[in-house]
Amino acid sequence: QVQLVESGGGLVQAGGSLRLSCTASGRTFSSYHMGWFRQAPGKEPDFVAAISWRGGSTYYADSVKGRFTISRDNAKNLVYLQMNSLKPEDTAVYYCATSRAGSSWYSSPADRARYDSWGQGTQVTVSA
Repeated sequence: QVQLVESGGGLVQAGGSLRLSCTASGRTFSSYHMGWFRQAPGKEPDFVAAISWRGGSTYYADSVKGRFTISRDNAKNLVYLQMNSLKPEDTAVYYCATSRAGSSWYSSPADRARYDSWGQGTQVTVSA
């Protein structure tokens, strides 16, 4: 099973930017679809963004569309989440996750049930 480690979180003022990274172990990383989710205190995890195994398809939650960009570097086993124009409501723990769902993933990339390995998360705090 692949292991994931997120990094890049921190404290930033509203309007600022952060870039999260997710490092994956294992030689089959390039065959996985990847997703970013976030969880605010007292809430269920929410979908943020997802990217297909070769990077050809990307998906975003409406709340982050136009502000966040997901990308991946399969040669380095890395997935990124560039977050711009951050808002206080973006404050959460951000998790990356892998999906081995194959072609069925494309029908619902935001579905947490499609993902089978999760990182420990990185805290993002946006001050007003």
